Amino acid sequence: MNKKTICLFVVFLVTNTILAQKFTRQDSLRGSITKERSWWDLKKYHLDIKVNPSDSTIIGSNTIDYQVVEKYNVMQIDLQEPMQITKIVQDGINLKYQREGNVYHVYLVANQSKGEKKQLVIFYGGKPKIAVNPPWDGGISWKKDENGKSFIASSCQGLGASVWWPNKDHMYDEAESMLISVNVPKGLMDISNGRLISTKQLKDNTTTYTWQVTNPINNYGVNINIGDYVAFLEKYKGEKGDLDCQYYVLRNNLAKAKKQFQDVPKMLKAFEHWFGPYPFYEDSYKLVEVPYLGMEHQSSVTYGNGYKNGYRGRDLSGTGWGLKFDFIIIHESGHEWFANNITYKDIADMWIHESFTNYSESLFVEYYYGKEAGAAYVRGTRKNIQNDQPIIGQYDVNNEGSGDMYYKGGNMLHTIRQIINNDEKWRQILRGLNSTFYHQTVTTQQIENYISEQAGIDLAPVFNQYLRDTRVPTLEYYFKEKQLTYRWINCVDGFTMPVQVDLNGESLRIQPTKEWKVITVATTNSKLTIDANYYVAGLDSTN
Repeated sequence: MNKKTICLFVVFLVTNTILAQKFTRQDSLRGSITKERSWWDLKKYHLDIKVNPSDSTIIGSNTIDYQVVEKYNVMQIDLQEPMQITKIVQDGINLKYQREGNVYHVYLVANQSKGEKKQLVIFYGGKPKIAVNPPWDGGISWKKDENGKSFIASSCQGLGASVWWPNKDHMYDEAESMLISVNVPKGLMDISNGRLISTKQLKDNTTTYTWQVTNPINNYGVNINIGDYVAFLEKYKGEKGDLDCQYYVLRNNLAKAKKQFQDVPKMLKAFEHWFGPYPFYEDSYKLVEVPYLGMEHQSSVTYGNGYKNGYRGRDLSGTGWGLKFDFIIIHESGHEWFANNITYKDIADMWIHESFTNYSESLFVEYYYGKEAGAAYVRGTRKNIQNDQPIIGQYDVNNEGSGDMYYKGGNMLHTIRQIINNDEKWRQILRGLNSTFYHQTVTTQQIENYISEQAGIDLAPVFNQYLRDTRVPTLEYYFKEKQLTYRWINCVDGFTMPVQVDLNGESLRIQPTKEWKVITVATTNSKLTIDANYYVAGLDSTN
């Protein structure tokens, strides 16, 4: 096979592997906006639970406030097995419900009039799924600290918040505010999202901590973190005034945390520069130690990187720059802008979270160490790209795309920055995304359109190439006498993208398409080098 045939064969295999994926009714119930979801608009949750470390159970209730969008009387509530709903009450009436796998169909008795605001209370309990490899294969982590005290945490992106509490488990509809009340044994503390508004000690030797979230919050961003925590605080003077920063760590790690967490104000300074104000001043910023690597829980970012720089002490870029910062602090906090402020409607568009946040790592490096350092960092991560399947997954079945949404997605954004070729305009686009889509759920198309419109460039071919195809676009070229002939190959139909090259020592911006183009050069002994900041390949077919 020649090179082109091999590439086409690989694309054929990848495409057919994706098409061969089988999705079940449970996938559709979980991943689509069903009729039983669409008729009501979620307003508020009050999650009120008791966590029992002795038998790894959670029992309690979730009160749901909602507004009727269209008249209907069957509601979909999600709660994954083996957890069970025990009772659902509305207006003092016990409602009937029917379970279908991880979905409960709730039959409402009261009239559901359009525009009316209603409430119901769901009582539930059981032993939630134990996290196998959190945060990737999540659930609840039931651990012990080095002093033998319980150390418990939730993590559930992708898997779904319904693994441990009943809710409307689809990302398109966020609670506009939330109360989280968590009862734990004496000597332990729960840290959840938002601000602590009450601590109540009970006669049964337990304590209930109640947290209030005043901003919209996605389901997987809700968390519980339970342990023998100690805290320290600081105020960050940011773009919107004083931001309360609160740090909760295991008792034995306080000294290490005070040193390592100095990356937080550095992160805030860099990311407010690039992305605009931290999106949740009202709910504070918290960094909370957990018994797994970490996760972007809104206003309650979790941390388990072992108080080391890099990713568990490793530089994912291989350039040395990745050891200049604590990866989990920077990456997971970056998600406060891209994931928690701007949130995908469908997990198929998870790149909106991970590509921008992956790229935020290099922007952090650039802010403190210079533009070339940041560029070297993002280029260095290319070795982690698999090009195994498209970055965008399949819609309406709770299916995320390739893990390339991290490194390839970050390099796509870095490439788009080169296309725009105006650093201040690029920064304003990043900030504009966070202001235009402030506290919203979005689609890929909204993000693509915004960037193209603000750049004044139709970037649709670029997004199609990097998000929806697995091939690396290749600049094929050859020299003949005093002519350079060039085109894009290994690319989607209609692919056009300018690229910066060095031609015989002169920097030149060319506009290749899939059709051959010709320019005159000064010498018969020419050399072309593609700017390394573009994630493309080159093929010199002169001979």
